[in-house]
Amino acid sequence: MKKRLFTAIVSTLVFALAGCGTATTSQSHDNHQASTPAPAEAPKEKNLLDKVKADGKLLIGTEGTYAPFTFHDTSGKLTGYDVEVVTEVAKRMGVEPVFQETQWDAIFAGLDSKRFDVIANQVGIRPDRQEKYDFSKAYTVSTAVLVTHKDNTTVKGFEDIKGLKAGQTLTSNLTDIAKKNGAEIVGVEGFNQAIDLLVSKRVDITINDGLSLLDFLKQKPDTPIKIVAKDPNVAENGFMFRKGNTELVEAFNSALDEMKKDGTLKKISEKWFGADVSQ
Repeated sequence: MKKRLFTAIVSTLVFALAGCGTATTSQSHDNHQASTPAPAEAPKEKNLLDKVKADGKLLIGTEGTYAPFTFHDTSGKLTGYDVEVVTEVAKRMGVEPVFQETQWDAIFAGLDSKRFDVIANQVGIRPDRQEKYDFSKAYTVSTAVLVTHKDNTTVKGFEDIKGLKAGQTLTSNLTDIAKKNGAEIVGVEGFNQAIDLLVSKRVDITINDGLSLLDFLKQKPDTPIKIVAKDPNVAENGFMFRKGNTELVEAFNSALDEMKKDGTLKKISEKWFGADVSQ
């Protein structure tokens, strides 16, 4: 009888302890689940437009040597058609324009490396560039012209430049016209150097923007150069951005639409060219 009673007591204790262990384990597991923190959400990265507005600054890549679009006046101030247009765009976006000057052949690399947010330098809108970059709507329409020294009597059109030396920036769409017509390319840093080489007869020709040439000859009519032909194709130029910055592009387009509608773009154009070159 005592033996049976002892066995029953032992069994009861074993079950009690087992039950207590199970409850404790279960309770501990429940507590562990309840105390696990939810994974923190990664902060949402700002798009470029938001960053520009937060910083209050728009970083703009430009040459500063390409009159009348972007150049320094006699007082040393950066000015020009492109400078005024993009400054007005920045104003309408509520930010300060900050210009970063660089040579043309390095300007795309500067955009790629995020040295600036946009290029304002008469960049031609063309398919090969649109594969890598985004563009605003066109704010200038222009025509390429063939320029020679005044003494040159043999070059009368693009068909005459095969084998001749052409002073050109290496990445310009104007250079493509020279290559297409068989010219030998002599690399230059910009418009002014091309004209200097042409005047000194170290190159035979240059193909450049017609508006730039007209402005240059208006300022320096005694320069011994002449326009001998115009390219039949009209070029559209826009502001250029890195791919994927849709919000910033749309903000530019919205500002340009407003400027066309209220006459501001036409006013800036007529100031520099005496005509509306924006359409």
